[in-house]
Amino acid sequence: MGLLGNDSQKRPVSDGRSENFRAQGIGTVHDAEAFLAAIVESSDDAIVSKNLNGIITTWNKGAEHLFGYSAIEAVGRPVTLIIPDDRLDEEPLILSHIQAGERVQHFETVRRRKDGTLVDISLTISPIKGRNGEIIGASKIARDISERKRAAEHQELLLKEMRHRVKNVFAITGGIISLAVPTAQTPRELAADVRSKLLALSRAHEFTLRDARSEQAFSDQAGTLFQLLSKILAPFEIEGKTQWRLHGDDLAVGAQKLTDLALLFHEFATNAAKYGCLSIAEGRLNITVAIKDDLLVLNWVETNGPRLHPQCGQGNGFGSRLEQTVAQSLQAEISRDWHSRGLSIRLIVPSDIVAAS
Repeated sequence: MGLLGNDSQKRPVSDGRSENFRAQGIGTVHDAEAFLAAIVESSDDAIVSKNLNGIITTWNKGAEHLFGYSAIEAVGRPVTLIIPDDRLDEEPLILSHIQAGERVQHFETVRRRKDGTLVDISLTISPIKGRNGEIIGASKIARDISERKRAAEHQELLLKEMRHRVKNVFAITGGIISLAVPTAQTPRELAADVRSKLLALSRAHEFTLRDARSEQAFSDQAGTLFQLLSKILAPFEIEGKTQWRLHGDDLAVGAQKLTDLALLFHEFATNAAKYGCLSIAEGRLNITVAIKDDLLVLNWVETNGPRLHPQCGQGNGFGSRLEQTVAQSLQAEISRDWHSRGLSIRLIVPSDIVAAS
């Protein structure tokens, strides 16, 4: 009892904080304050304090990095230094919350850097109290959320584009079926025609679907004419050999007319595979493109094919009706010239129609 009493008299009274600091390996309150100051200074987040008049009192390295002002430039100036003109009404509202002793968490807004550029940030704002408990200012922790905002906007863009594309696919599919039904002789023929057209569209759209993580995903600029032709012709190889060559001026193809061009070239290729140069191993196809006076002139020249009758692949069937519809949409002129072992097709389209996004 006596020993316990003597020990208790000699042992210093703990205020709780000292015990906590010693548990963290920190010796004194002064050491702890220095330790916390070091944490604030080295934080990647912008940590700023201001008084109740909105004057900046502290400014860490994170704030320098985020906003571009050094501590010397910022301390002592109004916090409106970094607030855009159209956001100035936020500051009185924030101060009113602080004066009421309220904390503002995860407030998303926009601030202005020294160079004038704007940055999306998330703010957490807390009251600062003096020794007697009165509120003397506010601390702000600002985190750059520009990347997160861009990612969210990009995701929303992808979803909108996906909905748009799905809607278009259903509309195009309905149109293809409507054109095919009147001319199909059997259900099997109808299914084959529709399937081949849809596969052509699938191949054409493949190269428009870039990596979804990329800023260029679902870009309106679909690709080039030569890329599209290569996609359409790839399935018509015989014995793994490429029987076609592309020459001349390549041209960017806008998403707006991608479907029309894909259907048209697929029709050319299908007829060549049925009746022309792509139906035999010896056949050859040369496609030459030139841009002249704002017109795209494409020459599709088949050689070394089987002997052709001028009506092969022509008439009032599904393919012909489809070609007429597509040609009207493209404002295109299409002419044909048959020779003994081949066919020449000349396609003329306004180049701005092809490139339209």
